[in-house]
Amino acid sequence: MPQAVSEFISQAPTPRELEHIDNLAARLANAAPEETLRWAIDEFDRSVTIATGFGMEGVALIDMAVKINPCIDVFFLDTAFLFPETYDLRRRLEDRYHIKISAYETDITPEQQALRFGAALWAKDPDLCCRLRKLEPLKDALRGRRAWITAIRHGQTPERSLARVVEWDYQWRLIKINPLVRWTTQDVRAYIAKNNVPFNPLHDHGYPSIGCTHCTRAIGKDQHERDGRWPGHEKRECGMHAGVQPVTLITTDSTGDETGEHEHIGHKIE
Repeated sequence: MPQAVSEFISQAPTPRELEHIDNLAARLANAAPEETLRWAIDEFDRSVTIATGFGMEGVALIDMAVKINPCIDVFFLDTAFLFPETYDLRRRLEDRYHIKISAYETDITPEQQALRFGAALWAKDPDLCCRLRKLEPLKDALRGRRAWITAIRHGQTPERSLARVVEWDYQWRLIKINPLVRWTTQDVRAYIAKNNVPFNPLHDHGYPSIGCTHCTRAIGKDQHERDGRWPGHEKRECGMHAGVQPVTLITTDSTGDETGEHEHIGHKIE
């Protein structure tokens, strides 16, 4: 049986390795994002990758990274439910920076998902929908890597407010690097304007945080930037940045009963 997500996250590094990571976090705590990126690229070379959701932070991070390493590995999770503007932004970034942004997706089509779990799973059980369409493909994207780079910031969610520039990712069992963690929305926008970085036009129409079409809404100026995500649910995270919480899948047999078993449902696409 393929390795379950809950098995994939069960182990931690040695105390000595954790101490080394703590020292790195302290050394880079006040570093500029470019300095952190340069260290990560020098340290991990081809065994590091950048995860992007094509948000403002993500495109700024890509712009910084390609100036250090024009061949940096970048990927995104294609849920099949992204906005047309998001797919177009991927193309524009690839053309601008002459890079390939790899896509990882689940093996379950939207039609198969509806047959198996019922229509509009994202409305009934958004956590399961995210697990199927994001977390399983993410496991594939990180397989064999020693580190990954994210664009999370402290101000985005309570879970992210505790993130450090460099930390051990207990969920995915590798080093996690967050160069923009101390930046504000204003910092990100200023960088994008100064460097003429391509970004999603939806950001100028009330969408500060953009995910899937079914689970993203425009918000007012006085709302928090994540208030447009998963409207109607007490949910602000898809599960990618869930700290030490185990992530498991509940599957069903042919009768529709829960089995508690896991099956591999993700792959890389071009």
